[in-house]
Amino acid sequence: MTDTLTTVQASTLSDTTDLPPVRVQRQTMSGVIAMVIGIAVLFTVASMPLWASQGLIRDVVELCCYIAVAQMWNLLAGYAGLVSVGQQVFVGVTAYMMFVMAQLWGINPFVAVLLAMTAPALLAIPTYGLLHRLDGPYFAIGTWVVAEVVRLATSVFGYVNAGAGMSLRVMTTYSPMERAVGVSLLCALMLLVTVGGSYLLLRSRYGLALIAMRDNPVAAASQGVNVSRLRFLIWVAAAVGTGLAGAIYFMAQLRITPPSAYDPNWANIAIFIVMVGGLGSLEGVLIGALIYFFAERWFGEYGATYLVVLGLMTLFMALFARGGIWGLICKVVDAPWFPTRRRLMEDRT
Repeated sequence: MTDTLTTVQASTLSDTTDLPPVRVQRQTMSGVIAMVIGIAVLFTVASMPLWASQGLIRDVVELCCYIAVAQMWNLLAGYAGLVSVGQQVFVGVTAYMMFVMAQLWGINPFVAVLLAMTAPALLAIPTYGLLHRLDGPYFAIGTWVVAEVVRLATSVFGYVNAGAGMSLRVMTTYSPMERAVGVSLLCALMLLVTVGGSYLLLRSRYGLALIAMRDNPVAAASQGVNVSRLRFLIWVAAAVGTGLAGAIYFMAQLRITPPSAYDPNWANIAIFIVMVGGLGSLEGVLIGALIYFFAERWFGEYGATYLVVLGLMTLFMALFARGGIWGLICKVVDAPWFPTRRRLMEDRT
């Protein structure tokens, strides 16, 4: 018996030593190219005041805000499994806080954008304490109820001029060039935080936990992943990222009202972008945002017909291509822009 065990152990050791050395590959050539392009895009956005018109800057700011809001919703639904239809509450709360700080408290408006990030974080903590007890469609309805309650409260709050809204008159003290520089730099920072930060998160050990939780929360919990804690952290992070987009968007608009700040279309836009582009993928958010942005510019004049087409497109993707456009691309070519997988490759060095 002992001789047999010794023979088996020797055979196993021999088989192990015959295996070639391997290394873990996390980056790809497509990822390197995408990183270079991404850095170029950030510099391009930041330098817009030097070469772009005011109209183009407004368009780019709007597109960047769409990308940021959609990416935060993608983290919630695509990884944490939290489907929210009330993310507009964080858009409105942060934008109003920025207006109050800048217009009423006299804080530099560009600094106020960053300080206003405390508002969505403080709101996200108690709301999650209420909503985490709900599941599935009940959670989604709960987020919408919270958004409507905050909208109604803002509409009767005299300190922010109630339903009449507020104007950011303090921005008139800055020249058009100064306003363009500030907004452009904030947009570049927003993309870096929301898209770049999400990429770094997914490449970390927390990213592994998120992917495991996305695939099967019960199995992830059985392997030691604290699902409830991770969902809470993603909820707060998504609230802050969404709020940042709202503050920058309404800074560029120079005016805010409760219906525009808490517009349900913010959630609708995020859902369309993510579902069409590809749920659970950073690449899909970029593709979906570009599709929505240009569709809105080219076909928005058709009104209800245009919205019906967008809705049918979202439904089609949900039924027949759940991976979205990016999922269809991945079936043809494996060239991720944001590689997060770990691959074992033979080490030839």
